[in-house]
Amino acid sequence: MPTIETNPNAEPVDADILRRLREIPVALLSDQLHRNRGTALLKPYHSPAPMAGTALTVRTRGGDNLAILRAFHQCRPGDVLVIDADGETANALVGGIMTFHAATIGMAGMVLDGAVRDIAELGARTFPVYARGHTHRGPYKDGPGAINVPVSVGGMLVHPGDIVVGDQDGILAFGRQEAETVIAGALAQHAKEEATMQAIRENRWDLSFVDALEARAVN
Repeated sequence: MPTIETNPNAEPVDADILRRLREIPVALLSDQLHRNRGTALLKPYHSPAPMAGTALTVRTRGGDNLAILRAFHQCRPGDVLVIDADGETANALVGGIMTFHAATIGMAGMVLDGAVRDIAELGARTFPVYARGHTHRGPYKDGPGAINVPVSVGGMLVHPGDIVVGDQDGILAFGRQEAETVIAGALAQHAKEEATMQAIRENRWDLSFVDALEARAVN
């Protein structure tokens, strides 16, 4: 029996949807999903750049990257490799070489609930890399692991084929069937917020809505 369980990839998310999502702040997208999804427990290690792609998931033992290496055989342009390593940070899962390979083959990013290393290299690049932490200690390559199974990263559940987005505020995952609704709501909210900013510039922001908010408060 193989050390690494492999399962087929989900269909890639439409490239135009991903392009549109990269243009929208994650905070606005999060607001359309009731503000109770996503995670801010994994921090960005790259030079600021937006991320949006199709989730290709990996579950592995903490500090072991054999399943990640195997997953590279299935990675496609536009994929985000989402890796559940139980938040273990004693040994790094990837570093400069593996993230450079991911960028070279056109992947959209890497999200690791584990550690990375070579953070000076990662920080000099715009290829998105999010991780729980970092260490100089390298990985094991013993397995076991599984590819394209549901995973949890930073408390966020991710299914193979989900949309994964990220920026400096954090990471968010949601089903592709929600994409158009989420995008439309985020763009409408952006327009409303721009109108509020303009009102502030012109010293005409009406704060009377605070009275209604306070009246309905239950604490």
